[in-house]
Amino acid sequence: MTIERIGGARTGTGGQHLPFCQATVANGFVFVSGQVATTPDGTVYRGDFDREVTLTLDNVEAVLTAGGASVGDVVKVGAWLSEAERFGRFNELYAERFGTHRPARTTVVVGFGHPDVRVEVDAIAYLPQGAGA
Repeated sequence: MTIERIGGARTGTGGQHLPFCQATVANGFVFVSGQVATTPDGTVYRGDFDREVTLTLDNVEAVLTAGGASVGDVVKVGAWLSEAERFGRFNELYAERFGTHRPARTTVVVGFGHPDVRVEVDAIAYLPQGAGA
């Protein structure tokens, strides 16, 4: 089995070096590391909650694409929120992104090490037949 790693050493917010990659592709699956809302320059976005969720899901989708998958290929999602009262709105925005495709999901409320992060999402996608490592 071949393992492909997506994303270079500068995968963190602000382009910092982190000890993991954005995703791995192995045995017909794409495993996306936790993504947060970052702007194109790598800065953590802090502001409107809806925009934060949208940017986070955009980042997940971009990594899926880099691994040869799409949102429609996702079989499992993990979501972390810093505020339980935002669970309902997160669900609405999540449903807009995933549409009728409903992967399995776990959502928990946690405290983040970065003061501007309120949402983190990871994903596992099954690659279309014949794609991937």
